[in-house]
Amino acid sequence: ARGEGGHYRVIGAVNGVSLPLLVDTGATSLAINEQQARRLGLDYEKGTPMRAHTANGVVSGWRVRLDRVSVGGLEVPGVEAVVLQGDTLNQALLGMSFLNRVRWREEHGVLVLESRL
Repeated sequence: ARGEGGHYRVIGAVNGVSLPLLVDTGATSLAINEQQARRLGLDYEKGTPMRAHTANGVVSGWRVRLDRVSVGGLEVPGVEAVVLQGDTLNQALLGMSFLNRVRWREEHGVLVLESRL
């Protein structure tokens, strides 16, 4: 259900590790900060260095591929993600790299996610 500020928040899992996510259709990729990446056991510094334009300005980071991301009963393999340097991103974002691979719609203030299969 839509929460505070009109946002959708879900509890997902990255590679089997639980992670609260803010659904963000304006985010190209799933996005996390370095602290979250370490907690998830990601070797993100082996990813591709990049610069991201965020609401707080330009931030350095790394582009990585996650083995699997799940939300509810949906599991999507090989999801592109960005790990942003530092802790400028205080909430992990579930962006379009996941959402484009599932069906999603809004119904009466509820976000519905379904498999494309």
